[in-house]
Amino acid sequence: MATQTIEVLIEGGKATAAPPLGPALGPMGVNIGQVVSEINKKTDSFKGMQVPVKVQIDSESKEFSIHVGTPPASQLIMKEVGIEKGSGKPNTEKVADILIEQIIKVAKMKESALLGKTLKDRVKEIIGTCNSMGILVEGKSAVDAIKDVDAGKFDQEIKSEKTELTAEEKARVEAERKRMQAELEQKKAEFMKTADTIIKEMTGKTPSEIKAKLKAAGLPDDIIKTVLPSEAGAAGEKKAETAAAPKEAQKK
Repeated sequence: MATQTIEVLIEGGKATAAPPLGPALGPMGVNIGQVVSEINKKTDSFKGMQVPVKVQIDSESKEFSIHVGTPPASQLIMKEVGIEKGSGKPNTEKVADILIEQIIKVAKMKESALLGKTLKDRVKEIIGTCNSMGILVEGKSAVDAIKDVDAGKFDQEIKSEKTELTAEEKARVEAERKRMQAELEQKKAEFMKTADTIIKEMTGKTPSEIKAKLKAAGLPDDIIKTVLPSEAGAAGEKKAETAAAPKEAQKK
């Protein structure tokens, strides 16, 4: 039995006959609508995430089978905690807090893609991913959370493979996410206010001088990049001022 395989990456629950799926299926002689419908059923739980999908088609009977992979661990984690992206500065800025049950859930979903031989080992791998995303685990840094796992603090949850949260736990996760986001926004507003004050005080100075002052004030690089006048812009302004100076002198 000859089979042909098509591999695509689609958004969960949103497969369509448009590219890349439709054109690839067209020459195969299968019912594209049926394939799309089946893919959407199988990927519905991954809405908002990119999912690897493999469609295998019997060249003679035109029967097909669909195999759905799982999104990257980082996307599964973001879905669990309700954020759209991880922290740009994971060592200093934390964007969410995740519970051990959610870690176990992701570890089980990514089981075939992880290196750990036991669920406990795989849980630690997912915690490591949280570390690079600026996400706390049970209110602690990933490093400390892994120590807790090694010490057996979560053995009961891991042994029972608990993955579901109570309504109270879900509310706590959401409240903590909102608190941390508000804290980050407040900190950013304070940084922007400080930067604005420094830039006004240093009117006429070169971007390099302003940048040095901003850094000395402890402002993050991303804030500095946002507010700092460009070298080209500053040079243009200075050139314009120089050209205008003789004209002003002539008027006098």
